[in-house]
Amino acid sequence: MSCMIGITGTHSSGKSTFFEEVRELAQARGLKVGRVADVATRCREAGFPILRDHTFDSTLWIMSSVIRAELESALVHDLVLVDRPVSDAIGYLEAALQVSGRTITADERHYLYTLVGMHSSRYALLFKTNLDLSIPLGEGRDPDVEFRIQADKHITRSLSELGIRTLDPRSPESASTIRALLDRMAAAA
Repeated sequence: MSCMIGITGTHSSGKSTFFEEVRELAQARGLKVGRVADVATRCREAGFPILRDHTFDSTLWIMSSVIRAELESALVHDLVLVDRPVSDAIGYLEAALQVSGRTITADERHYLYTLVGMHSSRYALLFKTNLDLSIPLGEGRDPDVEFRIQADKHITRSLSELGIRTLDPRSPESASTIRALLDRMAAAA
C-alpha cells in the first residue's frame, strides 16, 4: 500500500526544495518514491485557462488530473509526493474569482469543496508553505505578486473552511513527523 504526502502553497514558495529533501530521506530508507508535480501547464496546453483566468472547468480538470496521477504513481511507488494536491486548485480558483470579479454557482463551489474535503483525507501528511516574497520566482513562473498573495490567502482559507489540518514544512516537529512516517514505512516494506 502506497502512502501519499502532499504539499500545498502558491508557486515559488519552497515546495520543490522541501520535497527533494523528503525524497532523499525516503530513498535512503530503501523506499521507491514517485512524484506528482504541478499539472497547470498541461491544463493550459489542453486549452483551459489558468491563474487569473481559472474557471470551474479548469479547476476540475486539474483536480481530476492530480488524482489520476496520484493513483497511477501509487501503483509502482511506496511513497507518492504530491506537489500541488487538489487543495491548491481550489485556492487558485478562489483567488482568480476575487481578482477578476467573477463567480461560480453555489453547486459548482459545493462540488469542488466536497471533492477537496473528501480527497484530502488520503494524504498521510499535508504540508502548507507560507508565501515568502523574498524567495525568487522560479523560471517561467507568473510574476503577478498580487495574485500570488491572493492564492496563498485563499488556499489557507479553503483549508481552514474544510477543517483540513496542515503542517509547516519548516518546523522541527514536521521533520520528526516525516522521519517517523518514513521509518514506519521502511519497517513495513
